[in-house]
Amino acid sequence: MTERWRQDRREHRKGAVTLRGERVPASTTDQRLLDSREPADWLHADPWRVLRIQAEFVEGFGTLAELGPAVSVFGSARISPDHPSYRMAEQVGAELVRAGYAVITGGGPGVMEAANKGAAEAGGTSVGLGIELPFETGLNDYVDVGVNFRYFFVRKTMFVKYSEGFVVLPGGVGTLDELFEAITLVQTGKITSFPIVLLGNGFWAPLLDWIRDTLLAEGMIAEKDLELVRTTDDVAEGVRWIVEARAGRGAAPFTPGV
Repeated sequence: MTERWRQDRREHRKGAVTLRGERVPASTTDQRLLDSREPADWLHADPWRVLRIQAEFVEGFGTLAELGPAVSVFGSARISPDHPSYRMAEQVGAELVRAGYAVITGGGPGVMEAANKGAAEAGGTSVGLGIELPFETGLNDYVDVGVNFRYFFVRKTMFVKYSEGFVVLPGGVGTLDELFEAITLVQTGKITSFPIVLLGNGFWAPLLDWIRDTLLAEGMIAEKDLELVRTTDDVAEGVRWIVEARAGRGAAPFTPGV
């Protein structure tokens, strides 16, 4: 290194970060904050996004911390009220409330609306965790407690953290995403005693056959991984599995209204 090179390597400390050479900013953070002529581009910079992410976690935690026992329900946003899955989701919402659970959905239409409707009309707590999307429709009318998120991963954390299990009805890519993330978290031990119930034997059978006949046959998963989900066409049976899982881990029974 030449002496001239060393002299040109100015150093600037920015909190925990050290910047040298051409990386040294021409102005300080305070100067950019207080200079009213500065454009608003900084709102979209990664460090600022961290604060937004933190704020979303704080908002979600603060809203849901006292929710009590809850179960998340997933399924297609594209079905209409006359679809069999809509009617089944309504029943799921009502049955979960009668079993002492709040019902959490993504807050949208279709299966989500139906589960929220069933919960609300049964006198329970109906929660919707919305997400900012280009084609968003807003929270459905049956949501009592709604939180909207910018970031999918923050929203997903809320589903898992405040649920004692998932009930998954027929759905598309988003539904599969939530399902397989939950399976992965259980398989890797990140969450324990977390029942995953698939409603609709006919819909899920081809997928489960592929998992068994291909993934298991090729050694991609273990035999015990097949036990991470249970399928049924009987809503009452699915809810009973969730209640039994709660009892199995020694949690006290929950009485609605207490």
